[in-house]
Amino acid sequence: MEASDALSEKDMPLGLDADTVEQYSSQSKLLLEFTKMPTVNKAWVFKSDNGNASKAMFLVNQTNLLSNKHRKSILSTHILNSKDQTVKFQWSPFPIEISGVSTVVPSPSGLKLLVVRNGESESPTKMEIWNQCQVEREINVPQSIHGSIYIDAWFEGISWNKEENLIAYVAEEPPLPKPSFTDTGFSKRGLGEKDSNSWKGQGDWEEEWGETYFKKRRPTLFVLDISSGEVRAVEDISRTLSVGQVVWAPHPPTGSLDYLVFVGWSSENGFQKTPRKLGIKYCYNRPCSLYAIPSPFQNESKNGDFSTAKELTKHGLSSAFFPLFSPDGKYLVFLSAKSAVDTGAHGATCSLHKIEWPSDGVPKPELTIQDVVPVVMCPNDESFPGLYCSGFLSNPWLSDGSTLVVSSVWRSREAILSINILSGKVLQVSPDSDYSWDLLALDGDNVIAVSSCIIDPPKVKYGHCALQLEPSSKWTWVEVPNPLLTCSAKIKSFLSDRNISILKVPVTGPSDGLPNGAKNPYEAIFVSCKESLSHPTILVLHGGPHSVFTSCYDKSYAFLSSLGFNILMVNYRGSLGFGEEALQSLPGNIGSQDVKDVLAALDHVIEKGLIDANKVAVVGLSHGGFLTTHLIGQAPDRFVAAVARNPVCNLSLMVGTTDIPDWVYFESCGKEGNNYFSESPSVEYLSLFYQRSPIFHLSKVKTPVLFLLGAQDLRVPISNGLQYARALRERGGNVKIIVFPEDVHSLDRPQSDFEGFLNIGVWFTKHFNK
Repeated sequence: MEASDALSEKDMPLGLDADTVEQYSSQSKLLLEFTKMPTVNKAWVFKSDNGNASKAMFLVNQTNLLSNKHRKSILSTHILNSKDQTVKFQWSPFPIEISGVSTVVPSPSGLKLLVVRNGESESPTKMEIWNQCQVEREINVPQSIHGSIYIDAWFEGISWNKEENLIAYVAEEPPLPKPSFTDTGFSKRGLGEKDSNSWKGQGDWEEEWGETYFKKRRPTLFVLDISSGEVRAVEDISRTLSVGQVVWAPHPPTGSLDYLVFVGWSSENGFQKTPRKLGIKYCYNRPCSLYAIPSPFQNESKNGDFSTAKELTKHGLSSAFFPLFSPDGKYLVFLSAKSAVDTGAHGATCSLHKIEWPSDGVPKPELTIQDVVPVVMCPNDESFPGLYCSGFLSNPWLSDGSTLVVSSVWRSREAILSINILSGKVLQVSPDSDYSWDLLALDGDNVIAVSSCIIDPPKVKYGHCALQLEPSSKWTWVEVPNPLLTCSAKIKSFLSDRNISILKVPVTGPSDGLPNGAKNPYEAIFVSCKESLSHPTILVLHGGPHSVFTSCYDKSYAFLSSLGFNILMVNYRGSLGFGEEALQSLPGNIGSQDVKDVLAALDHVIEKGLIDANKVAVVGLSHGGFLTTHLIGQAPDRFVAAVARNPVCNLSLMVGTTDIPDWVYFESCGKEGNNYFSESPSVEYLSLFYQRSPIFHLSKVKTPVLFLLGAQDLRVPISNGLQYARALRERGGNVKIIVFPEDVHSLDRPQSDFEGFLNIGVWFTKHFNK
């Protein structure tokens, strides 16, 4: 540092010393280069009148560190297709920032746009209806009608009807009245009101849906009449149901009711079916069904036809979500995570189903559910491993009306698939490579996607296929020059000599009792520097455990790679994307099978001569933190440094504090654990949980550990990481703790994410340079 920049000891920032200040300075500048690169979240395509061109709209996010938020903007383009199958994108000169906007939802025709501005605290929610040149209508919805609109991609459901005069959506129910008190005691008058001479009490405590839903009221269904500005709640839905993912049913014959189809989750899913909203974020194992109910805006002559919500998927299917109607209205298509619900795994292989919608437009509970794509138990070789799909586009259909296009996990990468709902045939649309492909939108029978890998930032691609319904047909993909996803010359320079490969890791010594799917090789994504043997390696472990690393671009790990680290990301057995048998082999074996898989993957790259066994660090979030702290206890001499991000360290402590106590039973005991799940675990189970925990191996730990903890984490409460870190420090361990006061489990608020990965880079650099 320059003499003028030198800091005295008393001015040194908390937790830093003179040796690390320079690293913080240089690495933070590099991390800024990665952080400021924009990302594309969504895209919509609208056909022009003449059919020779399309218009597209891209929703772009860019991190704003100073405001600790993401800046949103819209960038538009014309898509020109020629007869020789070439395509040209004509982009607007600049993106348009949409400040204060929660979400935007175009109408089916593309002639109108809903803009939602969710109010803070007691402020009203503002909805704006735009046409192609101006605001047509502005509706302010006070808290007395409903709270904020859900836009979280799980409960979220915003749906225009065909006539584009009604919008159905999900929002927080209005605040319930609370008791009122004055200096003379309880006030019978003005219950729930507040003035200078009174105050509101709390009333009964109500369950919430756990992580990220703190202080969020029950998701409830509403419909907006655009012409009048009136908002009506959809009545006759049980208060035990939380609703989401609403869509309009096909327009019925004259004289019939307009129906809404939605997903309902029951709050009665605790032990012995007691009222308990177990955490739902990332948890596909919560029972849910599809329901249908008439719209509240009907002709008065139809009022007598109103009924309560009808359950459509009651018989034999414990999970149904992401409803979608075929273009001709004949079929209701939806996903199911029945395997997750029935076993207890929070994530599992999905299946796709359809219901033939009644021609009279009146749904009936006894409608037959037909399988389209079943759960894949044990995929062969490189064949289709099953559906791992997190949702549908608003319009995912090709022109034949029976083929939908989706993104899904395919082992260690993301792929684009076409699924014919009549035949059940599944084809891979995206190229078969180590890159990941994510679907953005359809332009007729053409596909707009982004392609990337961990060390190669996303590029917009445009795909077409003349004979796309033929199994042997190949898609042609062209890169689209665009101003959306540009990275700096500095980033390109740092990543130019990096390589990526997806390695097959054989299962060592599989037991005879394992199903075949659990004996198949699993995978690890290896990002290597030039002459990788001379560079240190960071072992990266995903959470869940039923999650997965895909090869798609990740700015945080691209940053660590640019610092000169090899990156090894292990998809141990139990990860998504490898079939259901492999996934279900892990529950009951956490802390052993997953630890062995990770060590075997590490040995695999060492034996191949790809990395130096004496230069390995490890980092993981959540269950990845569980594995990180297990590894430094079970293999104490193998790691130079470690970072644990909101780690599971003590299951016996977690079971009484987490929003998903059933997870502790299931992952510790397997499927049988569901039979014993209780809010009051026995001494025997507490002992078992402790023995399965990293804290059981604490006395053997030698590795320096950095802990990154979110104080608002409901999934793995901060007490878990703090107890382990304090106990390790008590034993003389080298421990550094950083707590983010406002952050939750994912640690993804912009400033937390930036400071967290900056500290990871500095921590590993420091210990590898010793």
